[in-house]
Amino acid sequence: MPRIVIAECKQEVSTFNPSPSHYEDFRIVRGPAMVDYHRGGGEEVAGAISVFDADPSVQIVPSFGASAITSGGVLSAAGFQRLSGEFLGSLAEAGPVDAAFFSLHGAMQAENEDDPEGYLLREARRILGEKIPFVVSLDLHGILTDRMLQHSDAVVCYHTYPHVDFFQTGARAAKLLLKILKGQARPVTARVKIPALVRGDELITDTGSIRECIELAQQLEAGDKGLSAGVMWGNPFTDVPELRTNSIVCMDGDEAAAREQALALAQRFWKHHSKMQVPLTSLVESVRQAAEIKSGTVVMMDAADATSSGASGDSNAILGELIRQQYRGTALIPIVDPTAVRQAFEAGVGATIQFSVGGAFDPARFPPVKLEAQVRMLSDGKFRSESFGWKWDSGKTAVLQSGSYTLVVGTRPVSLFDRSWFFANGQDPKRFNLVVVKSPHCEHHMFADWCAKLINVDAPGSTSANVRGLGHTRCARPMFPLDGEIEFHPVADIFRR
Repeated sequence: MPRIVIAECKQEVSTFNPSPSHYEDFRIVRGPAMVDYHRGGGEEVAGAISVFDADPSVQIVPSFGASAITSGGVLSAAGFQRLSGEFLGSLAEAGPVDAAFFSLHGAMQAENEDDPEGYLLREARRILGEKIPFVVSLDLHGILTDRMLQHSDAVVCYHTYPHVDFFQTGARAAKLLLKILKGQARPVTARVKIPALVRGDELITDTGSIRECIELAQQLEAGDKGLSAGVMWGNPFTDVPELRTNSIVCMDGDEAAAREQALALAQRFWKHHSKMQVPLTSLVESVRQAAEIKSGTVVMMDAADATSSGASGDSNAILGELIRQQYRGTALIPIVDPTAVRQAFEAGVGATIQFSVGGAFDPARFPPVKLEAQVRMLSDGKFRSESFGWKWDSGKTAVLQSGSYTLVVGTRPVSLFDRSWFFANGQDPKRFNLVVVKSPHCEHHMFADWCAKLINVDAPGSTSANVRGLGHTRCARPMFPLDGEIEFHPVADIFRR
């Protein structure tokens, strides 16, 4: 009976977040507990397990699973050394296997390694052997490196943004792995490097122009020779040498078709690249516009402090401007500040405290703001995400009322791509005149479909959509939009094992 080893290591980071990530910022599961944790769930490993469970001819060998609790800063050298050591050690302990499924992200970075996923795959080859098939699932925000492609037989990436196909991506990868294992497919991959760092609504796969690329990728996968296809536009906040957008097509033995279709995907993407940027409104103008809205809720999208993209979550930039302009409406604002939370817990519910908030991790960008507030609610910070039901933990959390402003203050960053942190702490965004949303995009029904006005704010932060101001020094150049409009001469590189 063929044995298939399963391993996971997922994190997305921002190079521009000065607060490093550590080993303790990961959820770790080992051995059989990995299957128990994922089976019946909604992530990539769960999707892969569902496929392997349905095939009685194969045996699952669970090894090691690590997934960051949320995105963050660059992983410390000590953290990566421990994480990679345990990941690779578990593969060595698995014994002889016939195939491997790896659930990775693609946008990790460590202090001592710019390409953690490529490193893990290379070392996995040394342990498991050069001949067994490796199939890798990736986030489309992953940074696809040569080393990752050289050491895998095929990669399978998400097809949706905002991401809702974690499970489906794992299942697609598992089905492909079984085809290769059973001798039903001989994968050959073409990859085209596209010199663009992109953001914005045109990348929403249901409605944006990127849909043209996704539809072609899905058509290719559904074809007789198609194995996997997609566009990975990377994470513009992880400044590493191979940062860029990539089109990728994997075909069954047909190098010419893989090359032709990868070039077609790249050209289809490039046709729309110049509009794949976010129209931003200055901080001052954003607050001024919000004050003009007399009915309904204004949503201020602060993507520059998006914790799900790797930001620190401690931005007080919008709060500070609301105070400066004396905004008089009710406002709901999320922020991470362990010291403020500790003060609130020491004082207790109902007490009034004087405290500073903001800049807990990134004080150079966010000088603390002094406030007086009443402690309205305290919690342990444990809750489930609205989107997927995943267990999240923001650490001890306080709801503080300062005049007409309500602050939900956590001890540690947590993803904010939905409303679950607000709901978990008793706050309904619809009851406020203004809500700060620290995410580039949420599902439409959460905010965009009902708010009176949505403003993309040009605030400071380590995940700003204004990528030209972040300070890239390591990615390849020329690069759009860092160098303005540039020429694109697509070339397809071929990878096969």
